[in-house]
Amino acid sequence: MDTGAGAGPPGEDAERRVRSRHWPWSRRWPVWSRHWSVWSRHGPWSRRWPVWVPYAAAVWGLLFAAVQVTWAATGTTVPWSPDVAYAPAVLLLLAALAVVAAGACLAAGRPLAGRGRVAVAASLILTVPVFVMGMAGLPAYVVTLASFSGVESATGLVHTLSSAVGAALLILVALSGRRRLRGRCPRCGHAHAEPFHGPLAHPGPSPASRRTRRTVHLLMCGILPWAGVKTIWTLGGDAIGVTAQGWREANAGASGVAKALESVGIDVTVLAAAAVVFLLLGLLYPWGQVFPRWTLFLAGRRVPRLLPLLPAWLCAVGLSVYGVVLLVYAPLSAVGVLPRMEASGAFTTGSGVTWMVAFGGLAFGGLGFGLIAAARSYAARTRPVCAAAAAPATATP
Repeated sequence: MDTGAGAGPPGEDAERRVRSRHWPWSRRWPVWSRHWSVWSRHGPWSRRWPVWVPYAAAVWGLLFAAVQVTWAATGTTVPWSPDVAYAPAVLLLLAALAVVAAGACLAAGRPLAGRGRVAVAASLILTVPVFVMGMAGLPAYVVTLASFSGVESATGLVHTLSSAVGAALLILVALSGRRRLRGRCPRCGHAHAEPFHGPLAHPGPSPASRRTRRTVHLLMCGILPWAGVKTIWTLGGDAIGVTAQGWREANAGASGVAKALESVGIDVTVLAAAAVVFLLLGLLYPWGQVFPRWTLFLAGRRVPRLLPLLPAWLCAVGLSVYGVVLLVYAPLSAVGVLPRMEASGAFTTGSGVTWMVAFGGLAFGGLGFGLIAAARSYAARTRPVCAAAAAPATATP
């Protein structure tokens, strides 16, 4: 696409482009305005995400680095988990990685070859897992906010949310760059001659494969021991060394919403797990792609693709990581490889704590890996393509 300032001899136009590479940024605003006017004529901004995502990721990286440096300099406590906080040196390291990611994203928006491509790819491979792990605590914050229990740490919430935003932007930059390298459309991933800012064609609703459904259903069963024990406590029963009275005393400081749910035998964390199960079923079956009849005025409309995918990806990381840690820790503690767990809180025996940790690992790991499998299937089944790639090819004279 030609976005030049005007018509002229080919040699003069090429010379103008060469000179523009050496202009200071303050003299390039006419170029920026021309590009923006061209982009703005081709549909909404969401269609042009391969163009603006690298710059958005670069801005995020610089802001993230500035916040981390400020926290490290002022000695601000930034928790990674309820019992572990980031050391100042770790915050400075995260700031440096964010700057590296910002530079890689700015370079990814320009034509690269050879070592430049390798450097950008290596930078993204290094930084993406770091920021993905930084959002692992997001499910815990969602539960506390949904139950009106307050926020344990504002800095921890800000850090987790900003890590999630950064991880999403960096993944999009890597995805669009990989598609460009393969000679495909950076938005839909298919090969077509038309620009990538045209309309999209969405596939019809379809269920996940039988193998995926069976796998996810099996993983969902992992919540049964954990949810069953918590329900027994909430209903006034005793289980694995915890009495109903001890459970009520341990949760005396819960929010009004949590206490109201407990009065009818519902634990707030079990309710949150049920919401994840609902999300999993929506990812597996067609009613997660087209609103069913019981949604009233939304019935028959296409479900926005990110509506189930965004919470699925955001929760999957934290749940799966937490579940794996608990499943590894519980048996190692039981056999004495790691320090044995002792009675604490409402638990009267160390073995009860060990069993509950194992049950929690099954529940959180099952839900986390179930979300990964279901979201992967849903993303593949609902992946839209540019209308130019979906339309049958026509002969041209």
